Order: sequence, then C-alpha cells, then structure tokens
Amino acid sequence: MNDLPLDHVRTLLAVVDEGTLDAAAAALHVTPSAVSQRIKALERRTGRVLLVRAKPVRLTESGEVVVRFARQLARLERDTLAELGVGSGAEPARLPIAVNADSLATWFLPALTRVPADPPVCFELRREDQDRTTTLLREGVVMAAVTSSPDPVPGCAVRPLGRMRYLAAASPGFVARWLGTGHGPLGRALPAAPVVVFDRYDDLQDRFVRTLTRGRRGAGRVRHHVPTSEGFVDAVVAGMGWGMVPLAQAEPWLRAGALVDLDPARSVDVALYWQQWKLDSPALAAVADAVAAAASAVLETRAGH
Repeated sequence: MNDLPLDHVRTLLAVVDEGTLDAAAAALHVTPSAVSQRIKALERRTGRVLLVRAKPVRLTESGEVVVRFARQLARLERDTLAELGVGSGAEPARLPIAVNADSLATWFLPALTRVPADPPVCFELRREDQDRTTTLLREGVVMAAVTSSPDPVPGCAVRPLGRMRYLAAASPGFVARWLGTGHGPLGRALPAAPVVVFDRYDDLQDRFVRTLTRGRRGAGRVRHHVPTSEGFVDAVVAGMGWGMVPLAQAEPWLRAGALVDLDPARSVDVALYWQQWKLDSPALAAVADAVAAAASAVLETRAGH
C-alpha cells in the first residue's frame, strides 16, 4: 500500500470526532466538499471503504485501523512538540478514556487527581459498560479504557487493576415485603422479586441469582432500568427493587440501616483491567500509573464468593 497522506488521515479523524462531514469541515476550516474529496482519496489509496456516511458517521473495520493510526500520530506529534517547547505542544494533552459507570462514581475520578498538573492534560471521559469499553479502543475513539477484558485489543497493552466487589442489597422495607417470613429461602424468593438493573447489558443480578439457584433461575421479570450509577443506588435505597451495589457505594447505606446485605456470605466480583495503546506518551504513562495506584488502594485483590 502506498504512503498515507497525513492531511487525509487527519481529516478522517476530524470527521469521526465531529460526527459529520460538515462539522469536520468547520473544524478544519475547509469546505465540506474538500473533506469528502480527502476521504474518497484516502479510500482509493487504501483500496478500502473507511467510512459509512450516516449521521453520525460510522467507521468500517478498515477505518478503525486508520483512525487508531491517526490518533497515535497526533499524540506523538503533540508530545514531540511539547518536549521541544514549540508550537502547539504547549497546549494541554487530550486523552480520551473509556470507563465504566461504577468506577467513575467511586474510585476513578480521585485517580485522575493524582496525575501531575505539569504538563497539563485534558481528560475526555466516555462512560461505557466495562464489558464494552474495548469496543471504543478498537474503533480508535479512546486511547485507554477500564475494561473487564484481559485480552488486549490489537496494539494495546493490559495491566490488571483489581476486582470491584458487588453486594446484593435491598431496602429494609423491600426485604419485609418481598423476601421476609413466608416467602421461603432467598433462592426461591429473589427470582420472583422486582430488580433494578443498569441497562440491558447488565447481567450482575442474573449472575447472583444463578449462584443461588445453581443456574436454574435468573433475576425477576419486573426489571427497572436505571442507567446511572448514583441513580441505581438511589433506586435500590428507595425500595424499587433489589440490586447488585458496589461495596464502596453500599457501605454508608448499610451503616445507616437504609440497605440490607441480602447474603453477607456471597458477593460478585468483577475483574477490571487497564488497557491503553502501546504508545510512548508521557501523559498517557502518567495517567496509567495514577489509575493503577488508586485502584490498588480501593479494589479487591482476591476473588469473590
């Protein structure tokens, strides 16, 4: 394959970041026609379709490869200029990172405060389920991610962070109504009770019930979807249903008597990993070290029940 024209590569990256050809044209201070011509020229050069021209645009698998290259190129260029103390290198480094909602609500933001202020870094956090953050890495949308996958995305390095522990919890009123005397053992009562889930990808509640029923049952049919970490806990505290609550969020409610641990002998642990591009970037290395240090102080290092 011939060399990739760098201005065309940067144009593809701008289209992906801005979402449309028109928005990319405005960001690049060129006409939409010029953007379209550059993308077509890049596709001819690679012999591949790189972009699905929808709103917002979508990358093909080949486009994901080129965009990863574009982001790595931009990062290296910025770091080089910063070391030289010239040009746009004086601007803050831009680091897009994917992180799951529960980590974002508990330990991840304090980790970022450990990153040295010099040189300055602009964090662009994208909230995504820990089972799906690697998709954003693969697409080149982010440079690093907190993920549940130990398998490295091509071009990425992986380091374990620890295990996030979840407790099956419910409000005292909910326990009295759905799980109290007369409802039978927990393994029989819990599958019939209303449950709070984060979204349709959240299977933690089903996993917990399967451990109780030896795989015979899942969580209840009445499912309340609450797609924010704080809102999820609030819904469980309010008695809308039971749910798997991160230990860090559950502890103050347990001490206050607003939540009950449904099975203190049993929990669900989710292993978390840090994946990032294999890139010699001081800013990215500093973030990785800060995240690993914060995770080691908060996350579990032993397997759950």
